[in-house]
Amino acid sequence: MAVYIRKHPLEIPLPSEKDWLKDDEEDFFLQDPERERDALPQPVRMATKLVMLVFENAMEIIERREMLREAEKLKVQPTKCFATAEFQVTGTATCLAVSGKYIFVGLSMGLAAFKVSDYTEVCVWDEVKTEICAIRALDLGNEGHILFAVDEMGLVCLFCFHKESFLLAKILNEVEDISKRSACVEVVLSPGGDYAGVLLQDSTKAWLEIYRLPKDSWLKEMEESPGAAEGLTFGERRLSRASAKSLELHKDVPAQMESPVAANKVDLKLSLPVLLLIVKPPKPITGSSFKTPLDALKKVDDDSVLGLGHNHLIKDSQWEQWEAIFRSMYREYLEAEDESTEEMARHATFHFLLPSQILQVQPGMKLQPDIPAGISVHWDGSHNLCFYLLNHSLKEKVDSDLNPDVVWPCAAPIVCSAVSSCSRYLALACEDATITIWDKQLGYPLSVTTILEERLIRSIHFLRSSAVASDETPRPGTDPACPIVQLLVLCTDSALYLVKAPRAEKSSITLLADRPQDPNLAVSAVVPVLAFPSAVLVFSWNGKVSLMNTDTSQIVYCFIIPPSHAVASPWQPVFTVDSVNWYLLLRGDKQQQADALASHSTIFLFDFNSYPLKEAFPKEPDLPLKSSQNLTWFERCNIFLHDRQQSLLGLREQLPEFWTRLQTQAAAMDEEREKKKGQKKPQ
Repeated sequence: MAVYIRKHPLEIPLPSEKDWLKDDEEDFFLQDPERERDALPQPVRMATKLVMLVFENAMEIIERREMLREAEKLKVQPTKCFATAEFQVTGTATCLAVSGKYIFVGLSMGLAAFKVSDYTEVCVWDEVKTEICAIRALDLGNEGHILFAVDEMGLVCLFCFHKESFLLAKILNEVEDISKRSACVEVVLSPGGDYAGVLLQDSTKAWLEIYRLPKDSWLKEMEESPGAAEGLTFGERRLSRASAKSLELHKDVPAQMESPVAANKVDLKLSLPVLLLIVKPPKPITGSSFKTPLDALKKVDDDSVLGLGHNHLIKDSQWEQWEAIFRSMYREYLEAEDESTEEMARHATFHFLLPSQILQVQPGMKLQPDIPAGISVHWDGSHNLCFYLLNHSLKEKVDSDLNPDVVWPCAAPIVCSAVSSCSRYLALACEDATITIWDKQLGYPLSVTTILEERLIRSIHFLRSSAVASDETPRPGTDPACPIVQLLVLCTDSALYLVKAPRAEKSSITLLADRPQDPNLAVSAVVPVLAFPSAVLVFSWNGKVSLMNTDTSQIVYCFIIPPSHAVASPWQPVFTVDSVNWYLLLRGDKQQQADALASHSTIFLFDFNSYPLKEAFPKEPDLPLKSSQNLTWFERCNIFLHDRQQSLLGLREQLPEFWTRLQTQAAAMDEEREKKKGQKKPQ
């Protein structure tokens, strides 16, 4: 029987030791009344409580880890896949790119090219001694390649690689005044390489430049160059030396390797990319200078109903009043935001889009189905997704204040976006965790879903599906089996979600992997492997590279490099996936050089064709077309609505005429109003 001894009123003791109660004055419980005089004095009892608290917390952590370890044992262990080949590069490899028969490696002191067949080094460019941070390669055919390389200073270098030799053709953002130099943030090539987008920024602003690439002219100029034969001779001579050097690739001492030979300087002049568009961030909305709605209507010079919101009738005084009311109501929540008033340069995400229903081109304009017709751009912190057409003539002057052709406003700021490999579907993710998948061909949203947990979305990626790969328009009377569009969603806390959006059913969202308890298991990057349906490469902070099957939420394969090496910078791994030959290139460094600047790097190659991946990811069978007699009423309604939409496409050509009539009527009403004012003045 426990005894409760209380001699004084209950109160909170002060933190000072001199204010503690005496042993004979303190209230405490005794489980055994016989041990009343054997109780420990203060501060020994407090120290005992702290030790026991630490011990209990440690036991909880141990039990939790044991449960996770037992759960891992119950899971199916993934198959280990070892590297099928490897080769070494001199210096630190910072980026990788594959184009045709060559592997291009960005180095800490230049650029190098290797053959895919035997991984021998064929050429090195190290004239400027700068670090290459990103490479975008374009295969022109006939052993001709164009490279866009971004160095550590933010300069965009245009390289020509022909007959196994490099040529620096142009630096796109080079200026004479260094103080006016702009740094490149990102370079994106369109599918097929007809256009290139370069995102630039300086200390105060950012903008996007779209270039048209003269691919046909480049290939013709390479073939007609008098130095092409020289390049071939040089390449053959360089290949023999590289073959001899390849015998020493696996030696421990890198100093025995032969120093690379500089690039061949072929006298070749290439046509430069043509600047087509300059896209700037949208201007902030300010007070209106219009006096009447007719004045605002006359300023709109196109048939776009939705814009960026600049043509409105809200005065500056109204903005100030609303802001004062808002700040007075939420003053305590806005104190932290008032400290940061400086506006930094902004970042943009953009995609090249093939012709579709959402891009309203002018009547009579010819479009090619495999060449982009426009771009989609959204800036950080902006609610609007802007579309710009690429049908501008090269003779037209580049407009620095270009207005978007189509604007899609969203309820929350857009965080990230993605376009499917067939360029039919466009996905948007907002700050409120809302994900929208649009069918660009039909022009309506296929799915709108929300992650219920309070998580921020980091990136989204489309997964391959055999049903989605077909981009054909349904024929009247028939409808293909409803494709299921799969979207992989990565959150900032490394949680993975899978969104499935069928065309005729309700979309669903599935949690593939929750937030890991161990910080070392955090996901640094995810890349869909389009060669296999539902296959995703997952890179973790602990250097683990695995292949996940999103249908089962299980890790089915792990890509292992030798124990003597470790994945370089696992928080930002250096890798690339060849979508033609289907293999993974991954950089690894020796363990003793992982923390220091390595004198050389090893590139490991994992050939997907060498592993039984087809058994783990079987191809989905293509379902046959159904006749209209065997369709459900829901599918018949979809066919009817699609046919109705096709019949309404002719109204788009009449929209400019209707808008012109409306503006003419507004101008006539304005003139009539002015006449009435003039008639009233003499009276």
